[in-house]
This record gives sequence, C-alpha cells and structure tokens, in this order.
Amino acid sequence: QVQLVESGGGLVQAGGSLRLSCAASGRTFSSYAMGWFRQPPGKEREFVAAISWSGGSTYYVDSVKGRFTISRDNAKNTVYLQMNSLKPEDTAVYYCAASTVYTRVVVSTSQYNSWGQGTQVTVSS
Repeated sequence: QVQLVESGGGLVQAGGSLRLSCAASGRTFSSYAMGWFRQPPGKEREFVAAISWSGGSTYYVDSVKGRFTISRDNAKNTVYLQMNSLKPEDTAVYYCAASTVYTRVVVSTSQYNSWGQGTQVTVSS
C-alpha cells in the first residue's frame, strides 16, 4: 500500500494559481502511474490529469488543458499539479492517486489502488 499526502490547496481568486503536491511513500514510486482527480461539491469524483512512470506521457481532461500541468520528481517521490488561470468551476476536493499496477497513463478511478486524503481548492469569483 502506498501512502499519499496532498498539500497546497487553499482559497484563491479566479485567474489565480495554486500548486498541489503529493508526497508518496515507498521505494518504487518511480514505477507507479500517478493521477489527480477532483470531486466538486455534490458531484462524483472526476479525472483531472495523469502521468506515466517516467513523466514522459501526460493526459488531461479537456476542461483543464492549457491551464493545468502535471509533473513528477521521482527523486523526491512527489507528483505535482500546477493550476493556472483558475475558475470557480475548478472548486473541488483534489485527490492524488497512485497505480502500482500500471506504469502508463491511466484515467479511470478503478485503475488506481492508492488514494490520498484530499485537499480543498476553492476558487472565488
């Protein structure tokens, strides 16, 4: 089981930026596919971004393309989500996820087997 701890959430005005971090335990972090998901108030959890084990491949939901960037530092066992040009509709609890099964980009919640506790992102208009 991989332990994941998110940080970096908060309250920001529309148009602002935040960077989320997710620190992972385990000596094989570099072999995990990683992802970010979010759950808006009253809605289902949804995919946001994913990155392959090496960082060479990334994938984003259409609504964040060009605004969000996922990256990873395998030396630090950390994955990041840089969020720019934030909109009120980006308000959600953001979750980091790890897949110890897949090394490539994966986008479904069922393909991830470890989750962080979540961090709140609130974007005011």
